[in-house]
Amino acid sequence: MIVGVDVGTSVTKAQLITRDGRTTPAHEARSTVYTLPGQRVEQDLEEVLGTVVTVVRAAVADAEGLGADEPVEALAITGQGDGLWLRDAEGRGVGRALSWMDGRAADILDGWTADGVAQRVHQRTGAGMFPGSAAPLLAHLAKHEPERLAEAAVAGYCVDAIVQRFTGEITVDASDASQPFLNVGSRTYDDQALDLCGLAPHRRLLAEPAPPGTLHTLLPEVAAELGLPAGLPVSAGPFDIPACGFGSGLAEVGEGNLIIGTTLASQVLTDDPAPQVSDDPAGMLLATPYEGRYLRVMPAMIGTAGLDWLLKLLGVRIQELDALLAQSPYGAGGVTALPFLSASGERAPFVDARARGRLDGLSPTTGRADLVRALCESVAYSARHCMETLGVSRAVTACGGGARSGEWARIFAGVLGTDLHVTDDAVGIRGAAQVAWDALGTPVDAEAWRAHRRTVTADPEATAFYADGYAAYLRTLTTAREAWSTT
Repeated sequence: MIVGVDVGTSVTKAQLITRDGRTTPAHEARSTVYTLPGQRVEQDLEEVLGTVVTVVRAAVADAEGLGADEPVEALAITGQGDGLWLRDAEGRGVGRALSWMDGRAADILDGWTADGVAQRVHQRTGAGMFPGSAAPLLAHLAKHEPERLAEAAVAGYCVDAIVQRFTGEITVDASDASQPFLNVGSRTYDDQALDLCGLAPHRRLLAEPAPPGTLHTLLPEVAAELGLPAGLPVSAGPFDIPACGFGSGLAEVGEGNLIIGTTLASQVLTDDPAPQVSDDPAGMLLATPYEGRYLRVMPAMIGTAGLDWLLKLLGVRIQELDALLAQSPYGAGGVTALPFLSASGERAPFVDARARGRLDGLSPTTGRADLVRALCESVAYSARHCMETLGVSRAVTACGGGARSGEWARIFAGVLGTDLHVTDDAVGIRGAAQVAWDALGTPVDAEAWRAHRRTVTADPEATAFYADGYAAYLRTLTTAREAWSTT
């Protein structure tokens, strides 16, 4: 069995998983997200490391419940991507880590967007940048806090920060390194992309991406603290979005995955490493742990966070969601929505910091159920927009908190016009563990793991109705984008 760890933005989880897909209950520990003036959002590396130690020790204690005769074969770590985790040569944080939610570099990104730098980088590496990605954050520190960069030995991400302290190795998974300087086909950094961002002088801070199949070794003193054997193999990555894709069952080129979480991520497995050129420098192109396989990702800013806002506004508990959705018909009684409820605007499948949400078609007969259904339908329309932009052509898997709602999952299936194959638990950890077993040379039985999924069937009547609704959504979005451009 494997000890799997998922280091989220505010919650770290760990559990044991066996080769046949059985898991122990997840242990959780919270870490602080510091929201500060100037749109700064930070985390403390030492605190995050402490959460990992806590949950791993708790998970290891559960081993007897899965069968004491099964050894722990590896520690598999996934977690949040983007942001900037500066460390010195010993792996200590050089100041607090800058979260992927950090907005201090928005002005730099605005400048890069206006002068075409963002577009040119996207054409070279397929990376669509946003304020919380590594490039603008590095550029901000180079301008305002150059002493921090001078003190640092490595500018990396959450997962490789933990791996450095656990194994002593300075490394980075290729999925993390893909944002935004990596040529994913060659798995080498694109010097011209660095130069375009004015960051060539800081190239020394970028760790070389680990080759596929790389395993690290747990240090003896760390192993003792975690309750694991010294020398245990450690698998680092991929980060949470690709880990969820593989944990949901992505295996064939053209298959898509939808992560309905706090934010909404759509992705497709491809064998083509060439960036997709478009007018909008949106999305990600990621290297994966598998040779010749890449992920195109549209990580939208919308998701369950917008729904949480509306439910709170209406005084509705999340446990009432399915019943409420069932009270409103297709089309929400004529109410429609745009779901862009992030203060940062939108980053996929288009980039616009001014994007904002709206509700249309209200009348005295509009009820709470109609408002909630309209927002849920609009999020599903955005998912279809992302999926069509990505070119998903085969089966679609789904995971995340939103997929656990039977009614909302049926809306997604109807809007997408295809069945959804849903994995409910341990998705990121499942993906990280799958990658670890592949690296150990003992891959899991993919079909057996797919058996853990449930299927949400697309209703033909819903699919026909939502085809018209999606076309109307795109027309409304076009008009709205024109209005945002003049504000």
